[in-house]
Amino acid sequence: METILAGVPEIANYTTTVGGGGFGGGRVNSGGSFIRFVDWADRKRTAQEIIQAIQPKLTRISGVLAFANNPPAFGGYGSAVQFVLRNPNFDSLAVGMAALLQRARQVKGLTNVDTDLRVNKPELTVSYDRDRAEDLGVPIRDVAGTMQALLGGQRVSTFTRNNKLYYVVVQLNPEERATPSDMSGLAVRGRNDQLITLNQLARVTEGVGPRQLSHFARVRSATLSAGLAPGYTLGEALDSLERIAGEVLPAGSTTALAGESREFRESGTALYWAFLGALAVVFMVLASQFESMIHPFTVLMAVPLAVIGAIFTLYIARSSINLYSQIGMILLIGLVTKNSILLVEYTNQLRARGMETMAALLEAGRIRLRPILMTSVATIMGAVPIALGLGAGSMSRRPLGYAVVGGVVFSTALTLFLVPVVYSLLESALVRVARARGRPVPAPRAVRPAEAE
Repeated sequence: METILAGVPEIANYTTTVGGGGFGGGRVNSGGSFIRFVDWADRKRTAQEIIQAIQPKLTRISGVLAFANNPPAFGGYGSAVQFVLRNPNFDSLAVGMAALLQRARQVKGLTNVDTDLRVNKPELTVSYDRDRAEDLGVPIRDVAGTMQALLGGQRVSTFTRNNKLYYVVVQLNPEERATPSDMSGLAVRGRNDQLITLNQLARVTEGVGPRQLSHFARVRSATLSAGLAPGYTLGEALDSLERIAGEVLPAGSTTALAGESREFRESGTALYWAFLGALAVVFMVLASQFESMIHPFTVLMAVPLAVIGAIFTLYIARSSINLYSQIGMILLIGLVTKNSILLVEYTNQLRARGMETMAALLEAGRIRLRPILMTSVATIMGAVPIALGLGAGSMSRRPLGYAVVGGVVFSTALTLFLVPVVYSLLESALVRVARARGRPVPAPRAVRPAEAE
């Protein structure tokens, strides 16, 4: 693997760790390398392009499952997809993970599909005959204690010599505990202090077991990890795994997410609430400024237009709706409502001076066109460098720029037409309601310039 990495000109240096360092939980048969690229200005290929070039070479290393991936943007390391399967019964857990792993490897958007559940660790199982042990007068705790002391070792005392502390450990010599048959010759005290060998009351069998027993939320678990193929999003991968899990998992199994997958789901839910919270705050501020529950709806009509424009731009740019693009959509709430505020606020001023609704809308559109275009163009030009993706790490920032540029352009172009129409329709409805109830038609409140700003 190091020979492969040394042949990549974009790699400045790498640090390889074998049997620890966090890779594989410190297991002796796991390892990995931390790679640092040369400066962005000194290379032409992106990190993802370099990974795609390295991966086929790593796959050809015989006897090793090796893969390259990019560390998550929000800290840590490991595969982007980490799908956790939980089941209190280990046999059901192993069967479910095997079925899930087989189906997951058929998903075209997933790469380097693997699991941390390995049932390949050699183990010895001691089957204890309780009836025979009772006849011989051997408690099971004596058998366990003898095996622990002679095979695993037990510290029984300490002594000091030349100002150094030494431990006294009871344990068989390595050559006397090297094979499974050596366990059968261990002796314990029975009734009347008679020595009873282990093969008289227990049976030792060889087998395999899990190399580790992982737990997630205090339930036995196993984690399926995978990378993402180009053009395949994390959301699509998790949806596919959840659908497969619903089809193949045995009864009593539950699923969860870990690592970057968990952060993706939790941050996505939090951003939805943040979006709704931002809309609520803007609505309350506008309602207090205009002293009306109708005009805030007119102003907020620009937000759906901006979101549609952002999604359309992301589609055209072949980008995805991720954490960055969602943050951009939240920014659009404040960026695009200013256009509606400029129109509605000046229209209210003109109507307060006695102008008719339609005439006030036409005049407001003419007067406010220049400031709307000036502020919108300034906002777009400020986000264009982000959308162009210049510099290191630009690939992660581009969706934010796409969302802001597309949302502002789309909203500015349509707000000039939609907001006056909505304003006119709502005012007509208010007039009809007021006349039907025999009340005077309410006059709009003109917001002072300082309040409008």
